[in-house]
Amino acid sequence: MTVTVRFAPSPTGRIHIGNARTALFNWLFAQKHRGRFIQRFDDTDTLRSRQEYADSILYDLHWLGIFQDATEYQSRRIEAYDAAVERLKAAGVLYPCYETPEELDLRRKIRRTRGLPPVYGREALELTSAQVAEFESDGRRPHWRFLLPNFAGDPMEPQRTEIHWNDVVRGDETVDLASVSDPVLVREDGTYLYTLPSVVDDIDMAVTHVIRGDDHVTNTGVQIALFKALGSEPPAFGHHNLLTTISGEGLSKRTGALSIEGLREAGIEPMAVASLAVLIGTSESVQAVPTMADLVERFDPAATSKSAAKFDPDELLVLNRSLLHHMPFEQARDRLAALGIAGDRAEAFWNAVRGNLDRLSDATQWWAVVNEGPQEKPDLSAEDREFVDKALDLLPEEPWDGSIWRKWTGKVREESGRKGKALFMPLRLALTGLPSGPDLADLLPLLGREGTLARRP
Repeated sequence: MTVTVRFAPSPTGRIHIGNARTALFNWLFAQKHRGRFIQRFDDTDTLRSRQEYADSILYDLHWLGIFQDATEYQSRRIEAYDAAVERLKAAGVLYPCYETPEELDLRRKIRRTRGLPPVYGREALELTSAQVAEFESDGRRPHWRFLLPNFAGDPMEPQRTEIHWNDVVRGDETVDLASVSDPVLVREDGTYLYTLPSVVDDIDMAVTHVIRGDDHVTNTGVQIALFKALGSEPPAFGHHNLLTTISGEGLSKRTGALSIEGLREAGIEPMAVASLAVLIGTSESVQAVPTMADLVERFDPAATSKSAAKFDPDELLVLNRSLLHHMPFEQARDRLAALGIAGDRAEAFWNAVRGNLDRLSDATQWWAVVNEGPQEKPDLSAEDREFVDKALDLLPEEPWDGSIWRKWTGKVREESGRKGKALFMPLRLALTGLPSGPDLADLLPLLGREGTLARRP
């Protein structure tokens, strides 16, 4: 058996880091088991689904390092869903309902006042042919519900019916089918809700594992019943905890909160996003994992907590710094070249400045400092300007190497008597215009003797 998973968002907006968590859990699971990853778009909502969103989701996933083995669109598989509907009708487990949303809401309220769970009471099963004809003559069109197998003989007398499964993430799980309403599979206009197309696709695409957020746990009990009604064994299920902000607020594609596109434009590295999205809310420590291959090795779905994973977006910047500080030049070369940082000095420059970057694009600031000098006039006292001027007179002749800073400041210390911050800070301000930054021992050879003297205040 080939392990087969799928990531099935609706293309109704940009995906966020929470969506990426689900995609990563599936892709990493497939990689760990040498399986297949299907990118499926649940685009049966024709009013809100857009191809541009599907394209952006693929772009975001590829940026993260997730590549699909197949791409599917539910909007192109309507005939398969139509055929499944006819099978369910023939089996007597799909029935028409004529209630309006207002009528259903009133019934739920009445059940609550009677101390009953607010589930659908299957009133439609007791409609007479005359009542149905009256609804039809009034122009009402039915929606269709799946009759859950939660009764012994009379569907009007549901009884506790437990669905059990060994969850890939959460361990043993149970859902009582008597505690949920018969799900609507087909709307009044004939379009499909999420449940039926998802199950039919999982059957037809030989999906072996469905890994998704834990807000679907109850849905899983219903879907297992639907798999069996369609004559198929259900796949294994796994439900990971959801990502929320520190305040507990959920994420939404519609609001664009923490979208992958936004994080990319903010200069966050893909592995910073992937590391946080996968490791937060697990027993693993959240660290910057350098490659997807390394993340596959660390990935263990069973290590995921059952409680929500709250995270601070600032953690992404911490991970970003860690990745950049250890990033080899070969990995950064092309991106630096795109920023205009290239040539014989590019590698030495990268090695000098990477430990001081929050984002890779910050390297342009230091490239300008190296090539053009301080971007603002250094704020030096008259005494410090005189000190720097005399210090520059002590600059050794070239050639220079990594030891030049130590040699030069050693001479300056002997001549001036200054040491510590009183010695180093005026020189740093004169050379870079900034009070902190890369080690001057690394920057000085990049400046060269002529470039250093040009910064005489």
